[in-house]
Amino acid sequence: MTSHIATAVEPAPLDWRVRDGLRYGLLGLPLAFCALPLYVLMPNLYARQWGVSLASLGAVLLGARLLDAVIDPLLGRLCDRLYAVSLQAVLAIGAVAAGVLALGFSFLFVPLVHEPAALLWWAGFWLVLTYAAYSALSVAHQSWGAMLGGDALYRSRVVAWREGLGLAGVLLAAVTPALLGIPAMLALLYLGLLAGWQAWRGAPQPRRNQYATTVAATMAPGALRQPWRNPDFRRLLVVYLLNGIASAIPATLLLFFMQDRLQSGASLQSAALGLYFASAALSMPLWLRLVRHWGLARSWRFGMLLSIAVFLGASQLSTGDAAWFLLVCALSGAALGSDLALPGALLAGVIAKAGDHDRAEGTYFGWWNFATKLNLALAAGLALPLLDWLGYVPGARDAHALAWLTAAYCLLPCGLKALASIALHSLIIQPSTRPNTP
Repeated sequence: MTSHIATAVEPAPLDWRVRDGLRYGLLGLPLAFCALPLYVLMPNLYARQWGVSLASLGAVLLGARLLDAVIDPLLGRLCDRLYAVSLQAVLAIGAVAAGVLALGFSFLFVPLVHEPAALLWWAGFWLVLTYAAYSALSVAHQSWGAMLGGDALYRSRVVAWREGLGLAGVLLAAVTPALLGIPAMLALLYLGLLAGWQAWRGAPQPRRNQYATTVAATMAPGALRQPWRNPDFRRLLVVYLLNGIASAIPATLLLFFMQDRLQSGASLQSAALGLYFASAALSMPLWLRLVRHWGLARSWRFGMLLSIAVFLGASQLSTGDAAWFLLVCALSGAALGSDLALPGALLAGVIAKAGDHDRAEGTYFGWWNFATKLNLALAAGLALPLLDWLGYVPGARDAHALAWLTAAYCLLPCGLKALASIALHSLIIQPSTRPNTP
């Protein structure tokens, strides 16, 4: 039986070719390429190489990400207005955002100051600018995909191409800094943004058959709050928030766990990151196959349960268990595939069911990205200072500090994933079994 959210009348299936997937999804590669260094590598680099304290760094990351999250809904409304004008206007703002993103990313990884206090101010300024450009480009690109319409499987394919190519970008980001250095990482980002934007210009275009309606919708006084009037959106966002925080905490602490708990070398760290994201990419066809039989929501819940089982196993690892951790990376990467491919497709269905298709995708995805940034902000802004308060510092080897690191990396995400799974079942899956459910 399909989920409550997926029970709306679906449009007829549309044709989606490999060429279409490449043209639309390619921009996801550079966006994901820069996301991994920003959210995983940068905190580790600033703490270890330049001596920035975890508590101070966590506060800066929390502030920058919260500010970024606040402006996402406004960027979403701006995107809706641009879509109401023309698709060319959307592509133009995308080009500007890509340029600002490249500039800010460069200054974050090649700072002109290195004294810890000055570096915190430097990082705070460029993080805000970089996050804003990243958000504007991401919201515009995600909205484009949602506006293509289609049934549940078609929407899943659109999202899977974007996220699958994004995982290719993550794989490149995982190995490039260690193998080729920071300059090569920057060069690949510039090239990826240029190629991705050019491909986006030739991607399948949303059907603009409601121009007047779209203009009126985006100019309405309450347009920014429109998604919150949709109960399906509110239910889905609760699940997404719980699951997102559970996924963001291990991403923030991954390198600390590998370096201090497992005491692994740089080569194994790159291998683990590569295996993790490669497994996520390879799992995409499997999740699409599950969607055919179980629907979007039940397939996503299975991914959550798989992740819980894997991280419970990871909590038993210690020094010398690096090889077992590769298995953890492979299985948790497969679970990550469901987090990437399915929630966005569920959101597209929510928008269509509410009658907001071709009218408010930007606003919906603005709030959606607000939730994503909130997850990342809470993960870094709470987990890092908490570990600092509990006595963990990078390079720690005492059992007490490592026990807290393990609990934060493995067990806390399991609890949050369990809550997300319960919420998904009770708020989204279970209502579909009740009589008279629309």
